[in-house]
Amino acid sequence: MNTQDTLDGQDGQDGQGDRDTDVGDAVVVGGGFTGLAAALELAELGHRVTVLEKEPELGGLAGSFDVGGDRRIERFYHHWFDSDQEIIGLCERLGISDAVRPHLTRTGMYYANSIYRLSRPLDLLRFAPLSLPDRLRLGLMALRAGRVHDWRSLEHLTAREWLVSLGGHRVYDVVWRPLLEGKFGAYADQVGATWMWTKLHLRGGSRTRSGSEVLYYLRGGSETLIDALHQRLIEAGVRIRTATAVDAVLTDDTGVTGVRTGDGAVLRARHVLLTNAPAQAAQLLDPADATGPGAPARHPAVPALVRQLRGIRYLANVCLVLENNRRLSDTYWLNVNDPAFPYVGVIEHTNMDTPEHYGGRHVVYLSKYLPADAELYRMSDEEVFEHSLPHLRRMFPGFDRSWVENHHVWRAEYAQPVITPNYTRDVPPLQTRLSGLYLASMAQVFPEDRGTNYAVREGRRAGRLIADRLRTGAAVGAPHTKETSRA
Repeated sequence: MNTQDTLDGQDGQDGQGDRDTDVGDAVVVGGGFTGLAAALELAELGHRVTVLEKEPELGGLAGSFDVGGDRRIERFYHHWFDSDQEIIGLCERLGISDAVRPHLTRTGMYYANSIYRLSRPLDLLRFAPLSLPDRLRLGLMALRAGRVHDWRSLEHLTAREWLVSLGGHRVYDVVWRPLLEGKFGAYADQVGATWMWTKLHLRGGSRTRSGSEVLYYLRGGSETLIDALHQRLIEAGVRIRTATAVDAVLTDDTGVTGVRTGDGAVLRARHVLLTNAPAQAAQLLDPADATGPGAPARHPAVPALVRQLRGIRYLANVCLVLENNRRLSDTYWLNVNDPAFPYVGVIEHTNMDTPEHYGGRHVVYLSKYLPADAELYRMSDEEVFEHSLPHLRRMFPGFDRSWVENHHVWRAEYAQPVITPNYTRDVPPLQTRLSGLYLASMAQVFPEDRGTNYAVREGRRAGRLIADRLRTGAAVGAPHTKETSRA
């Protein structure tokens, strides 16, 4: 789906040739699920909305690409849990719920050059790296975590402290430490217990009585939902500009006045929602030309907000996607507890969704979270692939380079916020003290972890809040200015 030339709305080009344009009630920066869900909420409440997306296509981190047979699949792996009712409900709302399919999946762990299946309770009893008492402790951890009903009681703890208290040091060292270090690297010991509690709750809720895990995937992938959502937004009158980067949020002493795009155009609106990462939002609020002669006026709340946003730490992600002519294993999700292996997870997508949907190709994701200045992140695509081959041969002794029909490398600079103890003190607010500015990013999905379900939830929440502020004229941090709604 390419939306670069579909400037949706009732007046075609929407004044794109103008250098200073009133674009309506609200501007949404970002065309991922958060931004699109917010725009739909606002439009269906009668407001004029403009969505700006810097990429040529919509979707954000759920964006897709072509694989075998000209089929489309996400650049970064995606699935839904049974508890992901926001995004499943959106599918129903858009009339595509028949495309949501349940899949019984297998999970496993790679440890000490061996793959262990960990899908059912009996698998835990066969997990040789742990003694029998420790296997029982590991099996009981989800039950013990389930007894915690208020995550706030854990917020002062690190994940390490809490996991050791639940299962002991040996279970932590064999199972949890490698996963935390593989995902968070140098931040592993700083990750909060609330992050891990959410993971245990989520995975436990998606299992059958036998312990097998049921996950959901949308036939045609996220693009099926993006296409349906895009069409609904067109019908609702939302104007969408792709390939349009924003380089500044404009303010004066009363609050937000609009945004400036990369080509210098000014789009005027008194309400702006930023759905990008906090560091990116900070850059928009404090661009390089924010000071000096001729600089635009800045609201006094901006400096403190910028400092808060720059305090949120993120990890990048590099994802190697293989199109193979045979499968690596029968496991869908393989956690890697081996620090010598360059990825933290091997996700064989076609062990969940059938290879026939991808021209017979077996699609595998190899995912790694890391700092954006790490060597693997800075390698060329071909270097990433070549670097990965010997590790794949070690994990799967029968693997041969000839199995790979095609490969792709995708990168995201802001992929995983680092959730630390007492994170509620750091999490950015949805409605800021800068009048008319709203923030909805992965860093604000708390205590849950980031995901498309929560992107939809937070987008809808932001849309309802902005609609309420438009209706009442209420704002924070600046004198109230009456703004009329077209509802």
